[in-house]
Amino acid sequence: MLKQMITAWERKPLFFYLLLIPLSWLFLLLTALRRLAYQFGVLYSAQLPVPIIIIGNINMGGSGKTPVVIWLVKQLKKYGYIPGVISRGYGANNVQPVPVGQMSLAAEVGDEPLLIARQADCPVWVAKNRVKAARALLAAHPTCNVIVSDDGLQHYRLRRDVEIAVVDSESLQAKYCLPAGPLREPQHRLQTVDAIVCHTQQQIANSFSMQLIGQTFYNLANPNEVVSADYFKGKLVKAVAGIGKPERFFNGLREMGVVTEGIDFPDHHAFTAQDLESICCEALLMTEKDAVKCQPFAKAHYWVLPVQAEIEAGLLPLLLSKLKAIQH
Repeated sequence: MLKQMITAWERKPLFFYLLLIPLSWLFLLLTALRRLAYQFGVLYSAQLPVPIIIIGNINMGGSGKTPVVIWLVKQLKKYGYIPGVISRGYGANNVQPVPVGQMSLAAEVGDEPLLIARQADCPVWVAKNRVKAARALLAAHPTCNVIVSDDGLQHYRLRRDVEIAVVDSESLQAKYCLPAGPLREPQHRLQTVDAIVCHTQQQIANSFSMQLIGQTFYNLANPNEVVSADYFKGKLVKAVAGIGKPERFFNGLREMGVVTEGIDFPDHHAFTAQDLESICCEALLMTEKDAVKCQPFAKAHYWVLPVQAEIEAGLLPLLLSKLKAIQH
């Protein structure tokens, strides 16, 4: 039912305001009451023995959280911390906590947690209940001294010490909560977080700009083979994307000079070999998030564009100072 409502919002029929805005107001009220219930102890929230950093957003769809998580984990390790990551594991059906290993399957643990485990080289655990995931991670890795939660801004069952919201132009311009709009929480929720990572040219208070940088491609069947964008000149090139904002990937390829036809799939799409076999091209390009699902049936003409987050310099000192204050 929720997916049908979101689809109706995305298509924006003329009558959708009359039908969905009252439901949006109800959603907003319930969201506010739920948050207050956790804030005043009516609903229980768990306090864990290590600092918890939440990387989340207020809107549906991709805003770049996963690259921020990977960036943060790598930075924390440089400063002597031993971080771990917890995640819901979208698409996975893990009631009990499950560790994510280098050879895990995306269908079992989720595409984003698998990408984080491979790129950040740290313990990653997934479960529907992030409190259980965090406790399982700490039990398995007792030296871990900080936990980063991939998503979970609205998962108030887990107390947090630092909140970072990742936003883009869509989330900043959105007005309505679900199901009339893409917002999980109203815009003023951004005023309560510790920092905002802004994946857009529009700057807002307490925000730090971010860019996703990718310059070379690696071959999915042979990851040691790396090429630049020039390799695809004169070739019949197509691109697939099963991410929240596929146009961001397609536009980025065109900015690199890669002439391609973009084929979008639903976010977190569980790719199969049949999905790609019917795409006629000399080179098929994809994101790393999709590549972890396509690797079992990789072919020689499948290419992946890895990206890294570059975040404004002021964010890291802010986070380190907050962690230092928590530990003292």
